[in-house]
Amino acid sequence: MTVLELIDKRFTKQPLLQVEGLKTYYPIQRGVFSKAAGFIRAVDDVNLQLYEGETVGLVGESGCGKSTLGRSIVRLEESNSGRILFQNQDITHYSQRQLKAVRTQIQMIFQDPYASLNPKIRIYDALAEPLLVHNLVKRSEVQKEVEQLLHLVGLPRTARDRYPHEFSGGQRQRIGIARAISFRPKLIVCDEPVSALDVSIQAQILNLLQDLQEELKLTYLFIAHGIGAVKQISTRIAVMYLGKIVELAPTEELFRRPKHPYTKLLLQAYPQPDPTLRKLKKLVIQGDVPSPANPPHGCRFHTRCPYVQERCQKEEPVLTTNQHGVACHYPLT
Repeated sequence: MTVLELIDKRFTKQPLLQVEGLKTYYPIQRGVFSKAAGFIRAVDDVNLQLYEGETVGLVGESGCGKSTLGRSIVRLEESNSGRILFQNQDITHYSQRQLKAVRTQIQMIFQDPYASLNPKIRIYDALAEPLLVHNLVKRSEVQKEVEQLLHLVGLPRTARDRYPHEFSGGQRQRIGIARAISFRPKLIVCDEPVSALDVSIQAQILNLLQDLQEELKLTYLFIAHGIGAVKQISTRIAVMYLGKIVELAPTEELFRRPKHPYTKLLLQAYPQPDPTLRKLKKLVIQGDVPSPANPPHGCRFHTRCPYVQERCQKEEPVLTTNQHGVACHYPLT
């Protein structure tokens, strides 16, 4: 059975997470009374589904809204409209009290592991606190559980008595992962978890995430700049541009046959080890990314697209719902 057939079989089930028409805007405040003079459309009408056991990679340029989308899903950012359904329950407008139960099932790994840890408390306390607050284990079993978590992420038991500044960046990220899996969640949003690490350490963290996914039956939304890291870990890849998803496809299919010009641009930036492929004609894209406060009419990529036509400037393309979805009037072949 091929990878695509396995994906088709999996997708006959109910999605673990559904994002429907999600919009997250930030007001631009000006004047003495700080009136809203406009909005930054960080996430603008995004639809996405995640199925249990898969990893969806989310890539795009800085400022495209991918981190905001991840934070909106875990309700660290409040969305303006749309719905977030987790296990078929609409959690979009849950109160903080209602979210307490949900947060044991949806966790997040942050880009900066040092900023996400309290420098004044030991690692033991950082891992033990959520276990006690959410009544996940008995107080008498907390020490054993903390040591088990450290073992799962490849750290010695002695790490429990140390402080965050005593660890390297890779080790701190392992601690961040340990804290995320301490809840035994179903879904983890990984917000660029390897971008601040050396290349060799990146590979170790990616391998760790894959091992934990298999052992703990996890589902990931993996946000990253580097498309190489996304390729290694992802079942499917979603490409985001200026607040919208412009292409969504199985990983191998996306790398083999990208349909959106922007996706092809991202793939060209990926280091190519085959010298014969490096000599192939590359897609030339000029201009800067438009402001998310004033996105272009029609297709948002038309101001930089070498294949732009009149229709692109007037009519906004819709992401197709087939296995290889693309939001483009004239997709690449």
